[in-house]
Amino acid sequence: FGKFGWGVPATITPTVLGFTGLTFFGLLLFSGQVSPLIASIGTTPLMAAVLVGAAQNVLSKSSKYSLFDPCKEMAYIPLDAEQKSK
Repeated sequence: FGKFGWGVPATITPTVLGFTGLTFFGLLLFSGQVSPLIASIGTTPLMAAVLVGAAQNVLSKSSKYSLFDPCKEMAYIPLDAEQKSK
């Protein structure tokens, strides 16, 4: 928070949700196209989607509670004019 302020950590949560959400739905919607690629690592597109969905749940909650919520609270801390401009 000291180096980048609260803006960068606050954007990590939506970025994580967007990336994992697109990956999850991409695996579901384009399972036929990605099936050979997924089969090369020894699994099915459905199992890969389940793993990505589980990772999305863990990553979204951890980034929300560790980054987004403190940033949200920092935005509401009353500061004087000099500190607001830093």
